[in-house]
Amino acid sequence: MELVGMAEASTKAGRLLSYFRENELSAFHIQHVAADPGLGFFLPNTDGVELHDSIKPLPNETVIQKHHPNGFRETILGEELSKAEVGRVVICGAMSHMCIDATTRAAADSGLECILVHDTCATRDLEFQGRTIPAREVHDSFMASLGWGYAKALTLDEFLSQSET
Repeated sequence: MELVGMAEASTKAGRLLSYFRENELSAFHIQHVAADPGLGFFLPNTDGVELHDSIKPLPNETVIQKHHPNGFRETILGEELSKAEVGRVVICGAMSHMCIDATTRAAADSGLECILVHDTCATRDLEFQGRTIPAREVHDSFMASLGWGYAKALTLDEFLSQSET
């Protein structure tokens, strides 16, 4: 399940999380835990479900486990955002073509304003009809689509500079 560019994306995600912590903004961590034993990578008590060191939650930060790509499906994410009176979400993570896509669309469809920090996300090569689609093309296609109709797609530096003004 190695993702292309994950090291750089996770470093930037850590910087984004630091910004939220420094500014005392709510942070919600979504952890994928497989309910289906066939998805061996995301099984409970395996390395695949561990949150990366760059974004390890602090004790006061909410961690929500999910079993589907959409972070809102069969979780308490929507309730927690509502309780915290969150109207705008800033999204980062992996995989661009699965969890980021599904969660961003669901957030926008539920009426939340979405900012997608696209260089804090990563994905992998995909196979379709006997052809390999490189991760960079997969990522860029999904970011372009989400940025067109569901979210404001920004780099980390763009987000940080706009947030300072």
